[in-house]
Amino acid sequence: MKLVYRMQFKLLATFMLVILVAIGTVALFVGRSAKEGVEEFEELSEQLHMARMEQMLSGYYFQGWAGVQSLVKEMSYLYSRRIVLTDGYGTVIGDSSENLLGKTFVSDWPSQALVSADGKALLGTLYVSPEPSAETVLTERLGESINRFLLWGGGLAMIVALVLTLILSRRISAPLHSLATTARRLGQGDFSQRARIRDKGELGELAQAFNFMAGNLERADKLRRNLIADTAHELRSPLYNIRGYIEAIQDGVMEPDAKTIGFINEEVTLLCRLVDDLKELALAEAGELKLSCQPERVADVIHHALAAIRPRAEAKGLSLSAHVPDELPMVRADFQRVVQVLRNLLENAITHTAKGGSVAVTARLEDGWVEVSVADNGEGIPEDELPYIFERFHRVDKSRTRATGGSGLGLTIAKYLIEAHGGRIQVQSALGKGSRFSFTLPIWTFNATNSP
Repeated sequence: MKLVYRMQFKLLATFMLVILVAIGTVALFVGRSAKEGVEEFEELSEQLHMARMEQMLSGYYFQGWAGVQSLVKEMSYLYSRRIVLTDGYGTVIGDSSENLLGKTFVSDWPSQALVSADGKALLGTLYVSPEPSAETVLTERLGESINRFLLWGGGLAMIVALVLTLILSRRISAPLHSLATTARRLGQGDFSQRARIRDKGELGELAQAFNFMAGNLERADKLRRNLIADTAHELRSPLYNIRGYIEAIQDGVMEPDAKTIGFINEEVTLLCRLVDDLKELALAEAGELKLSCQPERVADVIHHALAAIRPRAEAKGLSLSAHVPDELPMVRADFQRVVQVLRNLLENAITHTAKGGSVAVTARLEDGWVEVSVADNGEGIPEDELPYIFERFHRVDKSRTRATGGSGLGLTIAKYLIEAHGGRIQVQSALGKGSRFSFTLPIWTFNATNSP
């Protein structure tokens, strides 16, 4: 649960910070813009009022300022400001408060000089008190309202952010908590654990990827356990046989003659072959297989493999044939390694084909590759076994022993060897109808190198 709380706190802190920055930025720019707009409006409004009053008062000069006091009072009421009008000598001839009439007035209030049409004679001076007008008060209230709305909006956004954070954090952190718990259990060796997340978005994809990884880990762990068990079993059988022969000789049950030594040598040979296969498999899985690729004729590779395997096929009463077109191009291959792969496929075909059956090797050009296949009409492979046929120590017939079924490493090594050449190996089979193993080799080109 600590993960959930940490996630909620981080999301809340992040949202709050974003909102504060956003509201602060908006308030800064809106406040500054509002202030500049208010000041500009007040300045323009003041200029407009002065111009209007100047226009209205100028006409009274030619009437000897008669009735100007009434006009000054009306303008004061209209603009909510105290207004004082002096003549050209500074004597007050109009006062909205009527306190300064007939007196000399000099002030630092905002003023506007009334001049003649030619601009040479001073007719009078208009003074307006500097206290805020009704318009100024309204604009100030408008600015306060904007700030107040920003403050309330920010508070409301904070509340909404808090609610959304709680909802979103639970929606995000709960699956993450499930993934973390499952990951810890996987780390403790329980590879059966899976993340149960029904989200269809990014978290769902993450859970699917996690479960796929967990499945691969479970499978890899199972293969590792099987590898250890199978390797121990495969090594134990010849070792126990050798030990049995030696104990029999020591007890006088068997004579240490050539026949007994031959039995022991056969077991040692099988043991050495298994160890060599394991070493070769380790090199292949580590990507350290060394190949010596040269331009080779596919026909030579096939005939070399058939020559080595033919006596065994004839001894079992099988028909062994090859179909290799003469016009096939040269391939880039390690001769010995490809012969090793082909012999392994042929040995498997002979082992799983009954007396009187047939085994055929075919080569053909396909999509810029040379495909070599080994087909038989033997017992075939069950469909559910096909995906695992190239796995180490895998045997279709679990009852087969090391002597009749091999070590179970041949096809795995063959797969690595062909892939090291840049090709691929695959199988098609039907139970009771036989099997067809095929692999591809790259065509030799003049710019090809000697390494795959």
